Amino acid sequence: MKLVLRGAAWMLPLLLSGCFHKAPPAQVQPLAPPLVEAPKPVPVEPPAAPTPEPTPKPDAAPVPAKKTTTQVVKHTKPVAKDTQVASNGSAGVSAIGQLSSGDASEIRRQTANSIAATEHGLDNIGRTLNSQEQKTAAQIREFLKQARAALTSGDVDGAHTLAAKAKVLLGEL
Repeated sequence: MKLVLRGAAWMLPLLLSGCFHKAPPAQVQPLAPPLVEAPKPVPVEPPAAPTPEPTPKPDAAPVPAKKTTTQVVKHTKPVAKDTQVASNGSAGVSAIGQLSSGDASEIRRQTANSIAATEHGLDNIGRTLNSQEQKTAAQIREFLKQARAALTSGDVDGAHTLAAKAKVLLGEL
């Protein structure tokens, strides 16, 4: 009997304390209806009198229906104004390259020199590369390959951009 009373004595505070900490539910106040302006009356034009269609003669060719033309609207993407800069903080070359303002042959020569210098720098890394650095080196080689192909096809600006990207990645290694 003492055991039952002792168990009940321990359970009584636990059962009584469980209900006191709950707050009563908050009353929801209804929101006022939104203000709506009365629409302004729009003048309505009376419909035009229908014109009778001429009845075709049995021996005449049928008249083709009028063609209606619809105007097609083409949506274009806005030009991005911000450029990404390399994570090492070098603000000299952006991720999309630089705008050309010089002679095409001069830019071609600079691009070829940049490709050669980047490839030379990549070949002369004197340490072993971890897996992430090896992936970066493979990406650099891919950029250099694409830059050479673009230079051969005459896309000097594209080749210059790819060479600049490869140079930035080499700087991060």
